[in-house]
Amino acid sequence: MKTEGTLTVHTGRRGAELSDLFGIFFEDLNHAADGGLYAELVQNRSFEFDPIDKADYHALTAWEPVIRGDGQAVITVEDKEPLNARNLHYAVIDIVSEGGGVGIMNLGFNSGIPVKEGDNYKFSMYARRDNSWDTSLTVTIEGVDGTVYGAAEITVNSSEWDRYEAVIQADSTDNSSRLVILAGGSGKVCLDMVSLFPEKTFLNRPGGLREDLSVLLADMKPKFMRFPGGCLIHDGSLNPDDRNSMYRWKNTIGDIAQRPPRRNNWSYNQTLGLGYLEYFQFSEDIGAKPIPVLPGGYDPHHKRIVPLDELQPWIDDALDLIEFANGDSSTEWGGIRAGLGHPEPFGLEYIGIGNEEVGEPFFERYPYFHEAIKAKYPEIKVINSSGPFSAGKEYERGWASARANGSDLVDEHYYAAPEWFLANHHRYDEFKAGEPKVFLGEYASWGNTYYNALVEAAFMTGLQNNAHAVGLACYAPMLCNVDYVNWKPDMIWFNNHQAYGTANYYVQKLFMNHQGDQLLEMRSCGFAPAQAQEVQPITGAITLAVDASAARFSEISLVNNLTGEVKAYADLSGEVADLPDPALNGAAKRTLELGPTHWTDYTLSLKAVRTGGTKGFVLYFGKADEQNHLFWEIGGWQNQDSIVASIAQGRNSVLTHTLFTVESDVEYNLTLEVSGRQIRTYIDGELINETEDKLLVIEPLYYTASVEHSTGDMILKTVNMQEVSIAAEIVLEGLTDKRLSIEVYEMSGHQPEDENSFKQPMLVSPKQKALQTEGSSFVYEFPKQSVTVMRLR
Repeated sequence: MKTEGTLTVHTGRRGAELSDLFGIFFEDLNHAADGGLYAELVQNRSFEFDPIDKADYHALTAWEPVIRGDGQAVITVEDKEPLNARNLHYAVIDIVSEGGGVGIMNLGFNSGIPVKEGDNYKFSMYARRDNSWDTSLTVTIEGVDGTVYGAAEITVNSSEWDRYEAVIQADSTDNSSRLVILAGGSGKVCLDMVSLFPEKTFLNRPGGLREDLSVLLADMKPKFMRFPGGCLIHDGSLNPDDRNSMYRWKNTIGDIAQRPPRRNNWSYNQTLGLGYLEYFQFSEDIGAKPIPVLPGGYDPHHKRIVPLDELQPWIDDALDLIEFANGDSSTEWGGIRAGLGHPEPFGLEYIGIGNEEVGEPFFERYPYFHEAIKAKYPEIKVINSSGPFSAGKEYERGWASARANGSDLVDEHYYAAPEWFLANHHRYDEFKAGEPKVFLGEYASWGNTYYNALVEAAFMTGLQNNAHAVGLACYAPMLCNVDYVNWKPDMIWFNNHQAYGTANYYVQKLFMNHQGDQLLEMRSCGFAPAQAQEVQPITGAITLAVDASAARFSEISLVNNLTGEVKAYADLSGEVADLPDPALNGAAKRTLELGPTHWTDYTLSLKAVRTGGTKGFVLYFGKADEQNHLFWEIGGWQNQDSIVASIAQGRNSVLTHTLFTVESDVEYNLTLEVSGRQIRTYIDGELINETEDKLLVIEPLYYTASVEHSTGDMILKTVNMQEVSIAAEIVLEGLTDKRLSIEVYEMSGHQPEDENSFKQPMLVSPKQKALQTEGSSFVYEFPKQSVTVMRLR
């Protein structure tokens, strides 16, 4: 076979330790916890749903009254005599006439409650009644047509709250069943914390986690798990007792009946049944190091700020969490952990403060956390934040804070088009080993296709090769319930009874299963040069627009910086409205079209005034069509940002980000400079954004090599992004044992647009084969558009 180049692995030259490089990130969005990883089958089990969580929620959401025969009853929710001070609401069945039975029915999540023939389900509830103590309640699992799949009788024999349990065995399989509770006799029956769990949970833990999702995650063998989010870390009230408070870990431990209901900031209810003890336990169960992330006393979404002289309780939360995780039973919080059934410490090594933080208030408060943690627990690695984007003034502020405070890692986040990831493959090559390390805490390319997974695999070889600077990395988001989508793409998709890993999942799994412990030097030679797009300057149509606002644009001009030619647009200046504006008699006009330009070095300047609405202005430029252009958005998300972004094939990549808020009836001088592919923006003469829209480059092969200390195995990962196969000679320089057994795990033979699904859950997944070699070199043909992992024994 004719080879096109050589990949040389210098088996004796070892580089950076890979440590805990590749892991996973749990965030409770897309119903990832309730209705997802947390195996509870009853939705709204404690009757605590509320419009605060979601506008159409109420205390009986997911519940329906059941009236059979000539029965009569009134179903209400009360709070006069609650189960406890944190769980105020309970259902009341006021029996007027028992007839054939009266009560309530829970609809579960998705299509209903899934049950499997022969499996057992653990039912529990708190109940009391004021009469008919000898008359039992009937609890059934039923089909939509009323067919009973299993039943239990429970006698509520007290007027005081008590907990009742039963085990129900299903005699049929149905993914759309209901839980029905029927009462007889007379008087009132009160119910709370109505629960149904499959007996088969992950590792059979009572009240535990959904088995299929847990197994998918355990099979990845992640080095760490970051939790519990995400935006819910810092979005909410500063009062821990408020329903819409920031996520406070102390509310999530202990008796689940005592855990308060919480508004999830992704617009649903969060029971907190999956809490901090469960996160730590699951991390331990799957061999992943826990990485909890705590709020830093600032909500950038709503500008809620903890005064500095009131910050100590927040710092104490961090210190107490470390003690909860690592303290022995003689300590206060270690004793609490032991009392909850886990006497051994969890061995916490990392803690994060803040998530995607922007703004001076967070970075003013971060040092107080950092200093307190390091003073008491110097061995704990503390993670700082650098905002939601890959570049810009807030990103730089985060890194400056990390350097100044000696943070161990900096949490970087970015979601971008595949083209951005290919253009930025060498992003970390110049990062220095002696500085805080990168924790790439959230990243993904837009999509769950095979092509997205290929691109991410290529990028991950760069993460591994830069292990001197990149300490941790995890794809996000991790889980998505198909009927409750807040965000996509996602790594694992599921409904109430099925789950599948995406192509992205299988790439992540390959890199985790075969990470290795230390880099081996690897070099290439002889291959054709990288395929780079021809560098074209940014040209195309220019458009002025608004987003949820109305604005007036004036004194618009475009200057050719090379020739001095000026194009004025006085005839186009005017009012633009996204929302109906009384001044326009209700007419709505979104854009002012300035037309195309072929100039390669130009300056656009204008004056802009917001005359109404809640956001700001958008300047589109370099526009080829609706799917391919760039834009500068001023007063964007929550009217807090100035960003420059690129749209490629309809997919967004934010190139740079700065804080900026647009005020109404204030005139702004806006200037956009474009030179080749360099972009600068100014507001009132001040440089706000500076960036480059890099074009993608496809290298002949993307590769990395490592050694696994426990086995001595060498691991080679290679990604071929090209549309042709590439034959390469692989040379193992310095190898003394001439005979090798090679395990090959390969993803290939798929169309770029292929995606896994419930019908074809493993359409895109690795195949395994074995090779033997008698020498220190061998030839391998890497299929077109493939991911290949070789484990050389």
